[in-house]
Parts: sequence; structure tokens; C-alpha cells
Amino acid sequence: MSKSLARVRAALQAAGLDSVPLEMPGETRTAEDAAAAAGCALDQIVKSVVFQGGTSGRLFLFLTAGGNKVDTSIAATLAGEPLARADVATVRAVTGFAIGGVAPIGHLTPLPVWIDPTLLTFATVWAAAGTPRHIFPVDPARLQKAAGATSAAFTVTENSSLPMG
Repeated sequence: MSKSLARVRAALQAAGLDSVPLEMPGETRTAEDAAAAAGCALDQIVKSVVFQGGTSGRLFLFLTAGGNKVDTSIAATLAGEPLARADVATVRAVTGFAIGGVAPIGHLTPLPVWIDPTLLTFATVWAAAGTPRHIFPVDPARLQKAAGATSAAFTVTENSSLPMG
């Protein structure tokens, strides 16, 4: 088992979540691929979008529904500084996860986290479990609590194939 997957499993257990990450037959790097693998609606996929502060250099995590896109101006207001997408090396160094497998929990370094209210309208959502092939089902309200996420409207609707995180 990869270190990343083991960290997500440990974080799920520590949060009291009985969810078990599942290995999919194909990659789940995009929200569309993850939804197809899970057999769920696109908006039931949790995309972990990581931004880096232009002033502090700190990373910020935005958990958004698969069919939505983070509005960077709103996200910057929430973060309190200008934001840009974090580069691959920084995401891996700070979270411990590679792009396409960034989980909403189990990061090496705690991050400020916001969650898209769209996710909270479902009984179950699916999130990356630390690898590009593993996802886990979870009650979104329990995920919000486990991630320490603040609910905020920071999205616009999107129809593209962006990596989950």
C-alpha cells in the first residue's frame, strides 16, 4: 500500500469515518473519470483544488463539486490574499499527495480548507484517497468536519476535464 493511501486510511479512521478507499480499475484523475468509476453524478465528486497565496506562499485547499470551478477572485477574498494554482512540486511537498490524487484529509501539513455547499446537498460524495486510482465514499457533512472545512460559495459551473487535485 502506498504511503499516501495509508495516510488517508489513517485519517479516515482518526476522524471516526467508516469509509474504505476503493481501488478503481482505471485512473480517477479527473472528476469525469472518478464519477464514471463510482457510478455517481459528476457533482458528487470532491475535487481538491490547491492554491498558493501570492503574499504568504501558504497553500489553501478548496473542495468543490466535480461540475464546478473555483472562482479565484472569491477564493482570494476568502484566503485574504491573491491566489494562483500551486505547482505540482509544492502540492506534493506540502500535502504529501500528487496532483490527481490529492485527498481532502491526511495532509502532511494542515491547510485552511473551504467546501463547496453543492457537495453538502448529497447523501454521499466521493473523494480522492491519495492516489490517482483510489477514491472513497463519505457523507459530505462528516467530511466537512473531518477536514475542518468552512462552507462557502466560491464556485461557478464548469464543463471541462480538470484534474481532481
